[in-house]
Amino acid sequence: MATTVHRAAFECLAPETLAAWRKIPVTIASDIAGLPIVIDPLIRPLRAFPNGVRMAGQAVTAWCERSDFGAMLHALDVARAGEVVTVDAGGSRDTAYCGEILCGYARKKKIAGLVVNGAVRDIDAMAAWDDFPLFALGNMAKGPFSKERGTVNATISLGGVTVQPGDIVLGDNDGVAVIPLARAAELLSLAQQRVKMEAEWMAALDAGGNLVETFSVPEAI
Repeated sequence: MATTVHRAAFECLAPETLAAWRKIPVTIASDIAGLPIVIDPLIRPLRAFPNGVRMAGQAVTAWCERSDFGAMLHALDVARAGEVVTVDAGGSRDTAYCGEILCGYARKKKIAGLVVNGAVRDIDAMAAWDDFPLFALGNMAKGPFSKERGTVNATISLGGVTVQPGDIVLGDNDGVAVIPLARAAELLSLAQQRVKMEAEWMAALDAGGNLVETFSVPEAI
């Protein structure tokens, strides 16, 4: 049985569009989406992001069978600079699905990040990199057993959220959100409005306003 690799054709977003998404906190994306877009919060960044820095890129998807990292290898080969490789390993922490060698390869290719619903290893080395975001469910020293199965660039479920090739993957210290490509323009506009609104709320509070007035809360009885 061999890994299946689909040559996904999706609209490549303009660099300025992805740059605009990097200005949107995951919390705000979640608030305005109107549907579940935030993956399992146990999938955490290996290294904390500096204040205001985020991961954003279009998804290359992979589905890995338990303890098989074939799809991971193919996905990292297929992914282009600026894309985010998203890997559904079924939440398995029995073995690691990548480590310093694979992530170093991805980093050299300028892949924008890696999100793994499973375990990784060599975390000391990878946590020292400030230019390659890596989210994972945990770590395990033991490596994978095989490299023969899996699927690349098909629809996956990543930490409870559906991901299709080309969707925008947004990550920061609050977690990872998956923005459906078909709604990217609409949701970016709403998110930018919400960023502006929250800045106005904070300015009002800094000027001496109270919470009830600032948030237009109905009067208490």
